[in-house]
Amino acid sequence: MKLFVGLGNPGAKYERNRHNIGFMALDRIAEDHGFSPWKSKFQGQICEGTLGGEKVLLLKPQTFMNNSGQSVGETMRFYKLTPADVTVLHDELDLAPGKARIKQGGGHAGHNGLRSIHAHIGADYARVRLGIGHPGHKDAVAGYVLRDFPKADEDWLDDLMRGISDGAASLAKGDGGKFMNAVALRTAPPRSSTSPKGQEKQAKAEKQADKAPETQDNRSPLERLVDKFK
Repeated sequence: MKLFVGLGNPGAKYERNRHNIGFMALDRIAEDHGFSPWKSKFQGQICEGTLGGEKVLLLKPQTFMNNSGQSVGETMRFYKLTPADVTVLHDELDLAPGKARIKQGGGHAGHNGLRSIHAHIGADYARVRLGIGHPGHKDAVAGYVLRDFPKADEDWLDDLMRGISDGAASLAKGDGGKFMNAVALRTAPPRSSTSPKGQEKQAKAEKQADKAPETQDNRSPLERLVDKFK
């Protein structure tokens, strides 16, 4: 069993905050992959389902960000999980908006949600760092993360959520490479060297070629050679 933890603050007031991008990611996974309804347990909201054959629990701590570790620790103890079973999805100031990175273990880099989790379960868990950008000055950080994503960010935010959902099964299996590929296909799809119009023409030509009847040449080699020099 795997435990995916999304970080954020509870309540409608914080729902669209940058700080709540971890909650948003879990909501998307639950919706797209047919997880059970959310229920209140372990000082959080929890639901369960299957990703790539692996049973997965989704947890959104309701303790407020700074005490996230309480909910995570309680859930782990109940299900007898280890830090190796846990992946935390959280906002990351030091990544550009729309970027995602996977990290195994390490420090909390001043993130209060991670700091709390460290205090309760240690540092040996995986993280999916979801870029929200930096306001430019450390004194502006608190106000920045507790403000809603602006409308201008909706497109990249939706692409990122789709990518996370697409790659969720790979994440559950511990295949970080495939997970990141799935995210990249949504957030930075490969660009074609030809225009959509040119691609359409090419596809049409290939289709017509497939349908064209093949003509059979029944001439002898000598007859073909003679015709070549007529």
